Amino acid sequence: QRTALHPVPLPQIPQEGAEGSLRQLLIEAFVSAGRVDNVAMVMGLHPQYLSSFWKTQYLLLRMDGPLPYHKRHYIAIMAAARHQCSYLVGLHMGEFLRVGGNPAWLQGLHCAPQKLRNLNEINKLLAHRPWLITKEHIEALLKTGENSWSLAELVQALVLLTHYHSLASFVFGCGINPEEEQDGGHNCQPPSPHSDSSPASDDSVGGSGGKDAMREVEVLMERMKLLQESQLEEEGVTQEEMATRFELEKTESLLVAPADIADHSLQSNVLCFVEDPEFGYKDFTRRGEQAPPTFRAQ
Repeated sequence: QRTALHPVPLPQIPQEGAEGSLRQLLIEAFVSAGRVDNVAMVMGLHPQYLSSFWKTQYLLLRMDGPLPYHKRHYIAIMAAARHQCSYLVGLHMGEFLRVGGNPAWLQGLHCAPQKLRNLNEINKLLAHRPWLITKEHIEALLKTGENSWSLAELVQALVLLTHYHSLASFVFGCGINPEEEQDGGHNCQPPSPHSDSSPASDDSVGGSGGKDAMREVEVLMERMKLLQESQLEEEGVTQEEMATRFELEKTESLLVAPADIADHSLQSNVLCFVEDPEFGYKDFTRRGEQAPPTFRAQ
């Protein structure tokens, strides 16, 4: 029996196991793909989840299916571009070329075959207002003709679209930046929250952007502390006045750029794959309004 002077180092045992499994996962990824991207590095914090994610990616992009590999990556580009996720767009531009895709298609959606362009409408709705999809949207893609989709092709395409819509949210939520070779090869930089000309961080994950954000938070917290101290010194300051001061300090401290400032790299590298870029999310239901019809498939 161990005494308090010699405790059992329990945290180290699972940690070593997790590090070992993560290391093995990353080695396997490097051997199979020749690289380990930043999404994998972030997901590596949860090796079991990363393992499941990679299996899904492998099934979607590399296993046998009705769609050729280069079209799968192009559909991923279309989905990511809908959310203006420059990281995923740049990543799959590289993969598209690696599997033999036509470089001309990367000039924009207008250069892709009509069959792929026909996915634009359902891609747009799935990304922003999926409840507006009707059976007519499916019928239009499946109708017989030169550019028609088979049911198997369409199912795989829709799974790819929804997968990359979701993955774009993960990329934005974790603040993942492009890899160095991706940034240099395609000039794809994520939109900066500070200005329309700030370059992406040189660090693969985190980078100076994270440090800047931390400094902004520290400055804001310091100002809040001073406000609280001044409240103690001043008598008769109401809660409403303090709330007003707080909001003023927050607005002046957090350097958030207006939403209408478009990043130049987005204009050239991402928005060329998007038609009707103004179409975006709108509340599904609003009080006092009739709910829109929904497409139900059991």
